Amino acid sequence: MSILSVEQLHKSYGDKVLFDSISFTITKKERIGLIGVNGTGKSTLLKVIAGLDSKESGTMNHANDFRVEYLNQDPELEMELTVLEQIYYGDSTIMKVMRGYEQTLLELEGDPENPKLQNKLLQVQQQMDEHAAWDANSTAKTILTKLGVTDFNKKTMYLSGGQKKRVAIAKALIQPADLLILDEPTNHLDNETIEWLEGYLPQYKGALILVTHDRYVLNRITNRIYELDKGKLYIYDGNYQMFLEKKAEREELEIQDEQKHKNTLKREIEWLKRGAKARSTKQKARIQRVEQLKEVKHDTNKQSLDFQVGSNRLGKKVLELEHVSKSFGDINLLEDFNLLVTPEDRIGIIGANGSGKTTLLNIMAQRETPDSGSIDVGSTVKIGYYTQDHSEMDESLRIIEYIRAVAEVVHTADGEVITAEQMLERFMFSRAQQWTYIKKLSGGERRRLYLLRVLMEEPNVLFLDEPTNDLDTQTLGVLEDYLDQFPGVVITVSHDRYFLDRVVDKLIAFEQTGKTNQFYGNYTEYLEKNKLEQKSADDKSKKEPRKSRNNKKQKLSYKEQQEWDKIEDKIAGLEEKLETIAADIAAAGSDLGKVQELYQNQEDTETELEHAMDRWTELSILVEEIENDKA
Repeated sequence: MSILSVEQLHKSYGDKVLFDSISFTITKKERIGLIGVNGTGKSTLLKVIAGLDSKESGTMNHANDFRVEYLNQDPELEMELTVLEQIYYGDSTIMKVMRGYEQTLLELEGDPENPKLQNKLLQVQQQMDEHAAWDANSTAKTILTKLGVTDFNKKTMYLSGGQKKRVAIAKALIQPADLLILDEPTNHLDNETIEWLEGYLPQYKGALILVTHDRYVLNRITNRIYELDKGKLYIYDGNYQMFLEKKAEREELEIQDEQKHKNTLKREIEWLKRGAKARSTKQKARIQRVEQLKEVKHDTNKQSLDFQVGSNRLGKKVLELEHVSKSFGDINLLEDFNLLVTPEDRIGIIGANGSGKTTLLNIMAQRETPDSGSIDVGSTVKIGYYTQDHSEMDESLRIIEYIRAVAEVVHTADGEVITAEQMLERFMFSRAQQWTYIKKLSGGERRRLYLLRVLMEEPNVLFLDEPTNDLDTQTLGVLEDYLDQFPGVVITVSHDRYFLDRVVDKLIAFEQTGKTNQFYGNYTEYLEKNKLEQKSADDKSKKEPRKSRNNKKQKLSYKEQQEWDKIEDKIAGLEEKLETIAADIAAAGSDLGKVQELYQNQEDTETELEHAMDRWTELSILVEEIENDKA
């Protein structure tokens, strides 16, 4: 069932056409991944769909009550609002009810014996019942908790940058919407949070369209890929893997079509040159046909990042850190850290945001001084450092001037000389665009340009701090291929699991404050090891008798008591709902569309029941412990 139909959408920016009369339809519960080279207009397309940017021409048709929720790359939040006030925004009834409930609870905590507030709470609880808002309220807090935000009444102004991004994501996920639009939701999130998001998005009730460089997310969530390329929109059924296969087939067909076109044009020109006898009207028609064939363009000249820049010779001694410690205030980021880096090492640094990953990279690059310990750098080491912050770019420079400031030419591993202009072309900056000012580039284009500048320094040790942020999937794929051939050392901080699996064979994991663990293998292997260790620990804890707690609760909190009073009825209701769905499935017969919808409903309800049962277990254990303590 279609929820949004777009016809002949056209928009340009200066002399650059972003959408050349593109058309598409979004259906209910569709999962769309939007990809394309940075600067092609992906974010602009999302904003046009969300009604936040204008179009030059075209139509967009949807129902009158059609609701869109949009998560920007850099979300704007109200600094004076608390976390819960922030996410329960909007004019929908359920949001208003939940806002009122949470506000009353907050007031009651300050004055628990106030009879007016107690009566008010009874009223808002009745409203929560009438609008079935308890599940939405529980889901909202679960999402916030899973995203690492636990202080619900804290004002947004006091949150860190990473926490603000998490609140914005929760805000987008909680709002009732027909279409959820996410623009780079995984940027600046740690691996654990991304994995949770990857598990949650398939359960989202509405349709979804997202831009992300995370290829695991694209592969595991999407069922359709939209590729925006030079103003045209190509649509592929399937996930990211299917897209790669079908795109290769499309490009092969384009090459074949171009060859057929060339052959036809050649035959027509030869016919005209021979002056073959024909009626004048036919001859004129042939001339017109040749002119038309000359006008036809085939996009088979694919720009490529495939290259092998040479590097300076690297000796046997690279980098050694001994007994390094570093703290900021009372927070210890590194304690007695040791590391020996050898030639051709591929090392990934992982951990939660704020754990000290970038600090470690800066210490290795000797941009920061440790509190104690020593750093020994080999005499032949030439470091190329790709930082998260490229604000030092002089926006008044033209693209070509920015690159020439590093080198006029570079040398490949085979001794070939490549000019700055040629390198820029390989990085998808055309000769005409090379004279554009940096200030006119998109964020992703600037990152691509900055990456090229780092590589043109011909380093033999590459430090990459979150290189996947803001780079498109095509650029990332070629960067990974380049790193495969890079003859030096690569040390990278990244939350991109696909990138880590492709590039590194050793990990430095920040697992506790100041403590690191060095693991030989890629990120997926590291995860598997952790899961096995956690399972072993869980099995062991089940066998050990429960230890008494020092800080025992005297009674359930007000919220816990409310939840405990309602949870058995909730479980019974879900069990009845499952019985009804099973009967509906049996009655649906051969109506495949109806059966598929019912199966999805059944799966969602079973998941909800499982969560409710888990919560009942937690609360029942707590109630039992409180009663035993009283006895």
